[in-house]
Amino acid sequence: MTEPRGRTGRPPLSEERKAEIRWQIAWAAVDLFVAQGVTATTGEQIGQAVGVSSRTVWRYFPSKESCVRPLLSAGIDLAVACLRDWRSGQPLEQLFDQEPTAAHGLVGGGDRATVGALVRLTRTEPGLRAVWLQMHDEAEPVFARALAERADLPADDLRPTIRAAMLNATLRAAVEHCAWRTADASADPSTVEAELRAALRSALRIAAEGLS
Repeated sequence: MTEPRGRTGRPPLSEERKAEIRWQIAWAAVDLFVAQGVTATTGEQIGQAVGVSSRTVWRYFPSKESCVRPLLSAGIDLAVACLRDWRSGQPLEQLFDQEPTAAHGLVGGGDRATVGALVRLTRTEPGLRAVWLQMHDEAEPVFARALAERADLPADDLRPTIRAAMLNATLRAAVEHCAWRTADASADPSTVEAELRAALRSALRIAAEGLS
């Protein structure tokens, strides 16, 4: 009777390690996109910057533009958490005041200047624009569920759906507005942080006022 063969090859990666690789690929991609443009950037270059093969890059992401998804979607979970912690009677413009790093998280954390440059690229690069808008499209039902739970409303109620659409558009507009206002590469990080917080508060206040 032959003994079963032991498992050969590398051990499977942990979920934490997979997440780390995804973030490394995302940062490498955005650095290359900012430095040389999306068209000139290849999957091979992204992989080389991280120390992995292009095959590994495509295992994690279907296209080079989609490599930036972790950076563009990083704020969704944070925004949902802030929605759930939003106190009754608290003005909407104070939604992110409870979390000191909330504004930072909405644009992916890390190097704010680089992420701001990425957001600016979404205006001129159709592939990145598609990813950016897709992230917000996916965020909207998540916001709606959080708002429905907060208001103890059924999931199919129209009110949280409309409010989620307004909130989603508000956050996107505020982040884009700040990215263009802080386009100067020499801008101090604390100034960028203050600009983003001011843009978020102003945009949320306008949204709360509604249409006249």
